Amino acid sequence: MEKLIITACLTGAEVTREQQPNLPLTTDEIAEAAYQCYLAGASMVHVHARDKDGNPTQDYAVYKEIKEKTAAKCNIIFQPSTGGATYHTPEQRMQPIELKPEMATLSMGTCNFGDDVFMNTEVNIQIFAKRMYELGVKPELECFEKGMVDTVIRMTKKGILKGPHHFDFVLGVPGAMGGELRDLMYMVDSIPAGSTWTVAGVGRYQLPLNIAAIMLGGHARTGFEDNVYYSKGELATSNAQLVERLARISKEMGREVATPDEARVILGLK
Repeated sequence: MEKLIITACLTGAEVTREQQPNLPLTTDEIAEAAYQCYLAGASMVHVHARDKDGNPTQDYAVYKEIKEKTAAKCNIIFQPSTGGATYHTPEQRMQPIELKPEMATLSMGTCNFGDDVFMNTEVNIQIFAKRMYELGVKPELECFEKGMVDTVIRMTKKGILKGPHHFDFVLGVPGAMGGELRDLMYMVDSIPAGSTWTVAGVGRYQLPLNIAAIMLGGHARTGFEDNVYYSKGELATSNAQLVERLARISKEMGREVATPDEARVILGLK
């Protein structure tokens, strides 16, 4: 079984300091959180930027600052979000791609997202994908339900997407697919042979799905974007605390954790 790739999702676009007092918001805080997660066992960091007021931003300059500050500390894989917040325009959301990161997320369809709608038309998906390939950026295909996997397969047949693919199953979002084990199994059984996958469980689904990924040979995402608690009613002290637990569990189960360079090989980045 391949070594486990742990992705740390540090901030997200929805979480606030009121919900999680330890949430990193500034460029320095996000870079330091990435470094601490690297030390704890993460090989990739999934980044949402915030502006000086703590609001979600897709501004190129802010992402550039985070990327450079993170790279000065460690060689963790820097993966910016092109999802942004639900109110960002496609043009705003695409800005971090221009940094030519090794990977970036590509959301594969539209779904309800709590009280909002996370809009991803097929036209915009194609525009995002085209630009990523032009710049040598590997897309992580974010799928919130089974229909998005079908979209990946259809777009691959048309030559819009290029395999082998890396999927991220985002499960448990209110308005999209649930986060039970059967939901994960359905998604895993639906992807093309030769693909790799990560699972991101939202809220109470985070730890159970992370453990399932360890057992199934997939990879796992953990961090404040998806879940702010260490256990029921107990806020996590940091993103690194969540990463450290996942790395420890994986090692105790006999599966080693990938370094950033090992993750690059698994994902076809080098």
